[in-house]
Amino acid sequence: MQDRKNIKALMLGAIGVVYGDIGTSPLYALKETLSGAHALGLDEARVLGVLSLIFWAIMLLVTIKYVTLIMRADNRGEGGSLALLALVSDHLKNSRRRVWLVGALGIFAAALFYGDSMITPAISVLSAVEGIKIIAPSLEHAVIPITAAILTGLFWIQKRGTGTVGLYFGPVMCLWFLVLAVLGLNQILHNPGVLRALNPLWAVELIYQHPHETFLGLGSVVLAVTGGEALYTDMGHFGRPPIRLTWFSIVLPALLLNYFGQGALLLAHPEALENPFFLLAPEWAQAPLVLLATLATVIASQAVISGAFSVARQAIQLGYLPRMEIIHTSGHEEGQIYVPFTNWTLYLAVMGLVVGFQSSSKLAAAYGIAVTGTMMIDTVLIGFVMLLLWRWSAWKVVLVAGVLVAVDFCFLASNSLKITQGGWFPLVVGLLSFTTLTTWKRGRALVFDKMVEQSVPLEVLMMSVDEIHRVPGVAVFMTGSRFGAPTALLHNLKHNKILHERVFLVTIVTTDTPYVSREERVEYTIIGHGFYRLVVRFGFMEHPDLPEALADLRQYGHHLKMMETTFYLSREVIVPTLKHGMAQWRERLFAFMSKNAMSAYEFFRIPTDRVVEIGTQLEI
Repeated sequence: MQDRKNIKALMLGAIGVVYGDIGTSPLYALKETLSGAHALGLDEARVLGVLSLIFWAIMLLVTIKYVTLIMRADNRGEGGSLALLALVSDHLKNSRRRVWLVGALGIFAAALFYGDSMITPAISVLSAVEGIKIIAPSLEHAVIPITAAILTGLFWIQKRGTGTVGLYFGPVMCLWFLVLAVLGLNQILHNPGVLRALNPLWAVELIYQHPHETFLGLGSVVLAVTGGEALYTDMGHFGRPPIRLTWFSIVLPALLLNYFGQGALLLAHPEALENPFFLLAPEWAQAPLVLLATLATVIASQAVISGAFSVARQAIQLGYLPRMEIIHTSGHEEGQIYVPFTNWTLYLAVMGLVVGFQSSSKLAAAYGIAVTGTMMIDTVLIGFVMLLLWRWSAWKVVLVAGVLVAVDFCFLASNSLKITQGGWFPLVVGLLSFTTLTTWKRGRALVFDKMVEQSVPLEVLMMSVDEIHRVPGVAVFMTGSRFGAPTALLHNLKHNKILHERVFLVTIVTTDTPYVSREERVEYTIIGHGFYRLVVRFGFMEHPDLPEALADLRQYGHHLKMMETTFYLSREVIVPTLKHGMAQWRERLFAFMSKNAMSAYEFFRIPTDRVVEIGTQLEI
C-alpha cells in the first residue's frame, strides 16, 4: 500500500516537473505547422496529413524512442546527455578516437540544452499571454510587457527556492491536462472523422503529394515533441516507472485528444487558424483558459530553468566548467539548487528573445534546432549503449538506431532551413557553450600536466622529512594529482620550513556515477613519517563537502578537529603564452575563467578561517 502511495506521489510530481514543456506544445505546434513561415494549407487532406505526422512523431520519437528505449539506459538512476556520456565513455576507454567523438557529441548536446532553456520560457509564456488578443484585441500592445513581467518574477523567485511552489505544480498540470483532453474531446465528438488521421497513410500521402512543402513543414511538426528529451533528463528525480505510467495514462491521451480536437475545429472552421487552441474553448471559458495556460507555461519554464541548474552542476563536477556558486534551496532535497550565474544569464537571454522576436510565431523558427540536435545526439549515444552495454547484435543496432537517426535527421534538416529566420540563435548559444566547456576542460588538463611537471617525487621529500621541524596539529594539502608532492606543500616548506605532525595529501575525484556510497567515499593510504594520502570521491550529482568526508577518517583512527586543522590550497595564476597548448585566445579565455572561478575552499565547504592559499604562477 505504501509503495502504491509513493508511486502516486511521484507521478504527481512528474506531471508537474517533467511534462511542462511538451504539455504546453499544443499552444503553438499545430498553428505554426499550418500557418507559419512554411504553412501547409487548410484543405482536409493537408490537415489530416499534418495531424498524422504529429501523431506518429509523438509515438516514434517520444513513446518508442525515449519512454520505451532510452529510459532503459540510466546511469545509476540518472538520465540526461551528460549522464549518458559518462555511461558510454566508461566502456570506450580503449579507443581514444571514440572517446573523443562521443565526448564531443555529449558536450555539444549539453551545450544545445542551454539554447533550448533560453527559448522555452520565452516561447511558452509568450504563446500563453497572446491569448489575450482573442479575449480583448485592444490589449495586443500589452502582450510583451505582461510577458516580460511574468518572466522577471519567475527568475527573481529562483533564489528563494521552488520547493514550496513545486507543491502546486502537480495539481495545476493535472488540471491543465484534463482541460486539454476535455476541450479536444468535445470537438472530436462534433467531427469524429478527424480520427482518420491515426492512419499513417495520410502522412504518407501528404509527403507524396507535397514533398517540398511537407519537408519544410517538419520544422514546425517537431514543436509537438519538444520536451520529449526531458523525460530522460529528469528520470533521476522521479524514477522510470512513475514517468512511464504518467505518460501512458495521462499525458499522451490528453495531448492527442487536444491535437485532434484542434484539427476537428479547423476542418469545420478554417478561420479558427488565428489561434486554434484558445478557440477550442467557448467564449466564457477563454479568459480562465488564458490564465491556466499562463500558469502551465510558467511551470514549463521552471522545469527548464531547474534543468539548466542541474546541467551546470554536472558540468562543474565533471570538469567542464569552473567552480561557481551553487546554493541549496532546500534542507531536504539535494536536487533543489540555485546557480546565480546561470539564472541571470538565462534571464538576460530570455528577455532579449521576447523583446527581439516579439511573437511566438517568430520564436518558433528558432526553437527546433536545439531540440532536434539534442535528440539526434541522444540517438547516436544510445546506439553505443545498445552495442557496448546491452550487447545487441550489430544488425539489430543498425536497424533500430538507423531508423531513429533517419527520422531525427529529417527533422534536423528541415529545421536547418530556418537558421536565417532565428534558428541561428540556439546554434550560436550552443557553439559558445561548447567552446567554453571544452576550453575549460582542456585548460585544466594543461594545468594538471604543468603541475605534475613541476612537482617533486614524494620519495625524495621523504628522504629529508626527518630533518624538518614538526609542529602540533593537522595539515591538509589539496592536490589534483595522486602522485608527487603538492606545490602548496613545497612552497610551505620553502617559506615556513615546518611541517605539522600529521599531513594529509587530499585529491578530490568526480566519478562517472551520480552518487558515491559512504563506503567508497575515501581511499586511505599510509605513506609514513606522519604522511597520509587520501582520494575522496564524489558523484557528478553531489555537492562536495570535504569536512564531512574527512569525518569518516575516524574508522582509521584519525579524529580531525576543524579548529586544529589547516587546509593549504594552491591558487593558480594562469599566464597565456605562445607555447604549444591551446590557441592564445582560448588560453586568455581560460585565464579569465580561472581568475573568476569560485574559490576552492568555498566550493568544498571548508571553513574560511582554517584556509591558507598559496599562489602559483603557471605558463600554459
